[in-house]
Amino acid sequence: MMVKLGAAVGAVLLVAVLAAAGVVNAVSSLFGSSSSGHVNCAKPIEDIPPAFCALYVAAARVCPGLDWSILAAIGKIETDHARLDTPGVTSGENFAGAGGPMQFLEPTFAGVLGRHKLPPGGATPPSRYNPHDAVYAAAFYLCDSGAPQDLHKAIFAYNHADWYVRDVLAQARRYADAANLGTGNCAEVRAATPAARVAIEFACAQLGQAYVWGGDGEAEGGFDCSGLTKAAYHAAGVELPRTAHTQHDAGPLVPAGETLLPGDLVFYGTSRDIHHVGLYIGAGQMIHAPTFGQVVTIGPYRWPGDDYYGATRPHSAVST
Repeated sequence: MMVKLGAAVGAVLLVAVLAAAGVVNAVSSLFGSSSSGHVNCAKPIEDIPPAFCALYVAAARVCPGLDWSILAAIGKIETDHARLDTPGVTSGENFAGAGGPMQFLEPTFAGVLGRHKLPPGGATPPSRYNPHDAVYAAAFYLCDSGAPQDLHKAIFAYNHADWYVRDVLAQARRYADAANLGTGNCAEVRAATPAARVAIEFACAQLGQAYVWGGDGEAEGGFDCSGLTKAAYHAAGVELPRTAHTQHDAGPLVPAGETLLPGDLVFYGTSRDIHHVGLYIGAGQMIHAPTFGQVVTIGPYRWPGDDYYGATRPHSAVST
């Protein structure tokens, strides 16, 4: 599809008890999601241990549409990804009976095992203290409780507290944003949405193409700046206007001061004359067709004396 722009009873985790003991970390942020299939756990994502990151990403797939960051946020808030030095994390139970990195009550964990078969790779028999088994069980439990269609309901089932839901969603957004800030190079494209990823990959394939005024691609011998961004988003199923100015006006605008995401378009000029546009790919870098005599290249999106005007997020119009 082308998008045109410009037109359960008891068996829950007793985190509230842990919170009263002062061991739950709440983070104030906004929730967002990312594509689990494109998360690179080999590179540090905030404070998540790589082995746990890989588990969160893999386990999220047993509940289609559940974002890995929700599992990661629960793992963080429950036990700091099993780093919390307190009874009931690696062995034993807390005084409320919870145990393991995802803080399952034994009846809750047993209930999940009664409904689902955990994938290979964990303990024999499955154990709530085994990170593999605990994370997969959490994914199944959330799915049984309404995820991903109703995340609030699912997380509330995990722990009956509105503050807990808010904190999980906030932490999830933090992790998702950290995973999707981009690498700044074409060897490892990282993006928050499939549309942004496709647009970046298309633009990366044009590196070295000549700058041609009014150029829309190979048929004209190259691209100009807005021709490149238009073609990149056309490949992603988003139809942009032709010029830099009209592309900016098509939006949606990224609020000033908000962190840029890979796939955002960055613009230069003034309110009366926006004369250049590039495709942001993270780490302060963009792909763009600079000017006459140059080729499509990667370069910083900010530099001393630039006339940076703002950014838009056309990839937000397509989520799948």
